[in-house]
Amino acid sequence: MSAFLKGTTPSRSKAYSAGIRIAAATAGILLLASCSSTPAETDDEESTTAARVADGTLTVGTILPQTGNLAFLGPPEFAGVDLAAAEIAASDFEFEVEVVDRDSGDAETDIATQSATELVNGAADVVIGAASSGVSFTFIDQLVTAGVVQISPANTSPDFTDYDDDGWFWRTAPSDVLQGRVLGNLIVGDGAENVGIIYINDPYGIGLESNATEAIEAAGGTVTASVPYNTGDTQFAAIVDEVLASGPDAVAVIAFEETSSIIPELVNTQGFASSGVYFVDGNLSNSYEFPEGTLTGAKGTLPGNFATDEFRARLLEIDPALTDFSYSAESYDAVILSALAAAQGGSDDPTTIRDNLQSVSEGGEKCTVFQDCLTLIAAGTDIDYDGPSGPITFDENGDPTEAYIGTYVYGADNKYTPLNAEFGSLNE
Repeated sequence: MSAFLKGTTPSRSKAYSAGIRIAAATAGILLLASCSSTPAETDDEESTTAARVADGTLTVGTILPQTGNLAFLGPPEFAGVDLAAAEIAASDFEFEVEVVDRDSGDAETDIATQSATELVNGAADVVIGAASSGVSFTFIDQLVTAGVVQISPANTSPDFTDYDDDGWFWRTAPSDVLQGRVLGNLIVGDGAENVGIIYINDPYGIGLESNATEAIEAAGGTVTASVPYNTGDTQFAAIVDEVLASGPDAVAVIAFEETSSIIPELVNTQGFASSGVYFVDGNLSNSYEFPEGTLTGAKGTLPGNFATDEFRARLLEIDPALTDFSYSAESYDAVILSALAAAQGGSDDPTTIRDNLQSVSEGGEKCTVFQDCLTLIAAGTDIDYDGPSGPITFDENGDPTEAYIGTYVYGADNKYTPLNAEFGSLNE
């Protein structure tokens, strides 16, 4: 299997002989429009969605963070996409595969909307991204109108469940209804009775804060203070003061890269015990440059099952510099599912992919390896793909109906290690 690394140019002979082309990751380079990039209107006069035709290539665009407050999530997500593409290309998949990477930036910029425009004007059949729920809300309507499938590996805002997307938006990460439940139960289960929350004031933060609060209170705890901050804020002394003045036993920090400023104020300056600090998927990272011991005993939650040693090894062949693996499995599964949907429907056009995504995720014969799934499809067998992120069973809203939520703990080296993985249903 060839390794395709970010920032490098893969061997052209290996890339094309395997059936895969990975485009430049520079957001400023416009995609060249192919014959399929000019949408044809559907016959339905009431439809505002364009119909894009098959062209023999499954073109996977990414709108993932190369910059912005979730940039630390970019490397594992890109690695997951590229690993899936390489394995698809090495299989009996009947279509060519092309990956076109674009930056998502964050909600304070319009980078994501520019990236979406470039991918829509190009030949993208499916877009993997964004990582941030708030960022996805800035371009989701562009993709819906253009008739391009969007699969986010990390959008967890509950607001997507009922969003009017005509079936074009999917996600391989569960709604924060589930993560909020696990986070709240974790905090109260550790003995905290009074909980303070600091959260980012965007769809992700608002949704997770609401569900965590509900779980904390249902478990017998009390949220003593819940204080939002805005993207771009740099001063957190007043927010930390307000939360600590409420007398919490634990503090949940629902944040992105601003965590690098919040934790020193909370732990180092104010002296709050790190063992009472709780992280979430938006800030669970191994890249913090804090003094040794700053995060000792802090815990966090992250949607998805623990990455196995075997899956990590495959990812490290793609990007040997990986230190975080957050949402790598969800990114991998998003690409695999889109290819299986195309294979089952017999076409690489976005409508076929959209209309087969739910079917390949549930109800059929279990398969976990892409080539094995292809073989079953070729034999006319209905399949049920389960991937490294766990059993992915889409509902009619494009949401996973069940998922794992991992819990982790930080050591004195400010690195996190797994504690437990809880399996839960969104239908409970």
